[in-house]
Amino acid sequence: MKTGSHIATWFTTFTLALGGPGKLTSSHTTPSPAAQQSHKPRVQIALLLDTSNSMDGLIEQAKSQLWKICNEFIKARQNGLAPELQVALYEYGNNRLSMESGWVRQVVHLTTDLDKISEELFALRTSGGEEYCGLVIQRAVEELAWDPSADVYKAIFIAGNEPFTQGPVNYAEACKAAIAMGIIVNTIHCGSEAEGVNGKWRDVAELADGKYMVIDQNLAAVAIAAPQDAEIAQLGLELNKTYLPYGAHGRTGAARQAAQDANVARLAPASGAVVERAIAKASANYQNAGWDLVDAVKDKNFDLAKLRPEDLPEPMRKMNAGEQRAFIEKHARQRSEIQARIRQLNAEREKYVAQHIMKVAGTNTLDSVVISAIRDQAQKCNLRFE
Repeated sequence: MKTGSHIATWFTTFTLALGGPGKLTSSHTTPSPAAQQSHKPRVQIALLLDTSNSMDGLIEQAKSQLWKICNEFIKARQNGLAPELQVALYEYGNNRLSMESGWVRQVVHLTTDLDKISEELFALRTSGGEEYCGLVIQRAVEELAWDPSADVYKAIFIAGNEPFTQGPVNYAEACKAAIAMGIIVNTIHCGSEAEGVNGKWRDVAELADGKYMVIDQNLAAVAIAAPQDAEIAQLGLELNKTYLPYGAHGRTGAARQAAQDANVARLAPASGAVVERAIAKASANYQNAGWDLVDAVKDKNFDLAKLRPEDLPEPMRKMNAGEQRAFIEKHARQRSEIQARIRQLNAEREKYVAQHIMKVAGTNTLDSVVISAIRDQAQKCNLRFE
């Protein structure tokens, strides 16, 4: 454990940026542009995952259940409007990280780019280290571009298995800072309930208006197989053909999309990740305006005419303005039709699952406890689930 004087040197790369004494943020952190807006309903979730040696199972659960967790907000409404979903990712307790950072890393800032979150989850590798839970909470509270509105559901989910008493930051102070900003802190202990209580995981949740949960990180989450699954999965891949990569990030974005399809396809079929990802791709939460023209032109401030020919998809480079618009609209219609079919199939699938849910033994895995907390807490922020 490091003393306070040693810790003071750890943050020399940080700058005062969030206003108020003691507010620190990483100098390399770039807030999501969408996070700077305040007029749209919004949900902000930060996942703080222990990536020390014993946490391989936790990472596997996160990879396979990301899309299921995100899909929980598809039917959420605030004053009749669907909220924008932003997710951030941190890792902690990994000795591949630097001592100067406290073995904590912001992997992705709050973003609507769910493919980026998935990409980084699949890139995580466990390695033993010091698990400083109070520090990673403090970093998430201070570094991320949290929306100040009281109507925004803002939640941290921290998962791990070491006591909260480790490290340079007092967990009570980190929780106090979170609550002052309207951020709920939920704790997910990977181990026995008694060990979690002794390690102060329950205390942290109680201090920060959160929920204390316990999971077996080595369990494989199992979804109910439904007759609609195969068609939903195939349509999820068909959606990729409706994307029109443009600009500097077009090729990277399209490649990331295909790579995440491939990543979930390699997971155990019983996890249901392929189907959940396809459902997510048919929802408003899956937005790629930064690299896809179909999503980009939905913004009234986006000017297609300002793009250079070389920034356009190859088929569009010799088209006039009218032809380009027609080309984009054609792909938008195709996407809309595929998404509508996925939603129809998913409605049938949900009925089937509801009829067969009792045949599956209940298990506490990452997806089940996170979704349970979301359902309980989001309603307090005027979110309703249809």
